[in-house]
Amino acid sequence: MFLTFAGLSNAVAQQQSSGTAPVGSAPGVSKDGVAPGATAGADPATGGGDAAAIAAGDALFKNNCAQCHAVNDVVVGPALKDITKRRPISWLIPWIKNSSKVVASGDEYAVKLFNQYQKQQMPSFQLSDAEITSIISYISAESGKGSTADQGGVTAGNVNATDGKDAAADDTAGAGQYVNVLLIVLVVVLIVLVVTLVIIANIMKDVLRGRKDLDGRDVELMEQRFDYSKIYKSNIVRGLAVTVFTLAILYESVQAAMGVGLTQGYQPTQPIAFSHKLHAGTNQINCSYCHTSVYKSKSANIPSANICMNCHSQIKTESPEIRKIYRAIEKKQPIQWVRIHNLPDLAYFNHSQHTQVGGIECQTCHGPIQNMEVVYQYSALTMGWCINCHRETPLNTKGNGYYNNLVKLHDKANSAAPFTVSSNGGTECSKCHY
Repeated sequence: MFLTFAGLSNAVAQQQSSGTAPVGSAPGVSKDGVAPGATAGADPATGGGDAAAIAAGDALFKNNCAQCHAVNDVVVGPALKDITKRRPISWLIPWIKNSSKVVASGDEYAVKLFNQYQKQQMPSFQLSDAEITSIISYISAESGKGSTADQGGVTAGNVNATDGKDAAADDTAGAGQYVNVLLIVLVVVLIVLVVTLVIIANIMKDVLRGRKDLDGRDVELMEQRFDYSKIYKSNIVRGLAVTVFTLAILYESVQAAMGVGLTQGYQPTQPIAFSHKLHAGTNQINCSYCHTSVYKSKSANIPSANICMNCHSQIKTESPEIRKIYRAIEKKQPIQWVRIHNLPDLAYFNHSQHTQVGGIECQTCHGPIQNMEVVYQYSALTMGWCINCHRETPLNTKGNGYYNNLVKLHDKANSAAPFTVSSNGGTECSKCHY
């Protein structure tokens, strides 16, 4: 009975998982998020935009604008929702390229905006008109989404985008709870049955002991006891116990020796409570905004206090943690951040070679940094870990003439295997030790 109910529970769980709609999908909406019949080439000024332009604008916005702006919230600068309804694109393009020049020209709206935000100067951006237009397309698309409460649902029949999903989730939870209750009741019944059988057996023994018509064999069977001492006194059992104990000690000793010098999971307390989850996750600030050398230097630098002040000269200026930054600037002393990721001096590592040339994402080595309140060392950073990555990671050789002959030689020798970092000498000793 127990196995039957367990199988039933498993079947229900599989049925629920296979019958649940994909997260983020809604009836009548395609994978691209475009409703059937909707046009993809709408004017950005009207809240539409080409899908490719919106995607490009999303990336440009996060890399250049998200540090100071959000679509629906005021950050350092104003919220950008429906910006095309307040200003035409012909005004926005020169403003983004050089806001100081527009303010200096005496433009009434620009001067009012400049004074409204404490004369905080927006930096100039070397972006093309097409890039700025794509950013505006992204902002217009985000503005058109609005909030869930404002949208009122997908259709006019009082069915919003989450009703179907929530109903399915409620049904799933109800069925799961029903099966769990049945399993719990079954376990309780089995325990009661076992206890009852033990009680009945003891009662029967007491009844039999009171009978005088039992022969010697019956009495022997009734009074027999299992001799547990034979088990632990057995040479075989003792030998197995000693072997298992010895193997466990050897295993733990080897693991301890292999872990010497490893700091995976290291999470020190920093002098200032800085949350990557808030900055990189919630506010989507690009890593290179603070770690300015992450794509162009051998090492990823620790940001200076001045970079913090780009935002915190206006945001949470009275916070006790932010006041620590002010004190460091006033004393002209660097903040004593505690280094987390360390490699031995005998190993050469170039950060830009991996991020810029190799196109490696930050999360590949540093883990889900955008979800960390306090940063910790996510990866092992051992030699074996690096070599495995070099063996498994294919190189992007397209459009790079340097690799042409190397790829030909590789394909000639082993065309079935991809051209990886290892194929380019990435596992040679001298690559990292010289």
